[in-house]
Amino acid sequence: MHGWIILDKPLGLGSTQGVSAVKRALRSGGYAKAKVGHGGTLDPLATGVLPIAVGEATKLAGRMLDASKEYDFTIGFGVQTDTLDLEGKAVATSDVRPTMAAVEAVLGRFTGPIEQVPPAYSALKVGGERAYDLARAGGEVVLATRSVTVHDLRFSPATGRWRADGATEGEDAQVFASPPPPSAFGSHLPLAGEEIGEVTLAAHVSKGTYIRSLARDIAIALGTVGHVTMLRRTRAGPFGLDTAISLDKLAEMANARALEDIILPLRAGLDDIPALPLSPDQAGALRQGRVLVGIAVDDGQYFAMLADVPVALVEVSGREARVVRGFNL
Repeated sequence: MHGWIILDKPLGLGSTQGVSAVKRALRSGGYAKAKVGHGGTLDPLATGVLPIAVGEATKLAGRMLDASKEYDFTIGFGVQTDTLDLEGKAVATSDVRPTMAAVEAVLGRFTGPIEQVPPAYSALKVGGERAYDLARAGGEVVLATRSVTVHDLRFSPATGRWRADGATEGEDAQVFASPPPPSAFGSHLPLAGEEIGEVTLAAHVSKGTYIRSLARDIAIALGTVGHVTMLRRTRAGPFGLDTAISLDKLAEMANARALEDIILPLRAGLDDIPALPLSPDQAGALRQGRVLVGIAVDDGQYFAMLADVPVALVEVSGREARVVRGFNL
């Protein structure tokens, strides 16, 4: 069992619990013990794509940390919490509510390279301690501004909805289930000048981007405050919701001893890297950590293969190939 199991992580489950669920599935299915790790933390209050690396794929899990991510997220306007999500307590309020037109107008300001201050409740370290530990203890948390990139930011085509200001759950509120693309507001949607209590957006972001900070800053740019009320990761690197499975499906396949049917191959985590076919002699040399010379391909990284067997992730420079990550397969 070497490859990727992509979980559609449910609400309330931590990333390490997702790893534990896969380990249990391997045990209950009678599979050989294997290393298991996740390819990027997803908060318990978030749902969606959580790549789990199994066996030799754990050697590539770090690459998932560097991969871009895509999210759908809802900003609830009028309240900012200390955690910038539903878990925290209110630290600021505002009676100001933005309009659809105002939201659309500010999205461009948060697209491309931007500067961002991470949330105080984050896993970043301050003086050797986790920021969230300091924050929970009541200490002052000062985090440095970081440069990140928002590749795309728009109204969500999948989960977007807008509720008139003042509407609450259970009320017969005016809810619109079909969001518009930017600059296209139909008659079935709020008027451009109508105030809204929340908005759902879709973002494609670089590594290190905090959606909670993005939501906070968008709300401030709109003259109000806000926090994340829903966060769903729809893609992590090459993995999307189309390949994700539920925990129930994971358990079902494990009980049927059919995890092979849902595990994605090792190379699925490197779909952007071209393959480099090897001869048996070349494969043997790479497995011994030796440098291959006379490799007639462009410089860059390659997925070295002996027929269908992954041998190594290699870096080619000046017609020489060196092992970046070797696979024991």
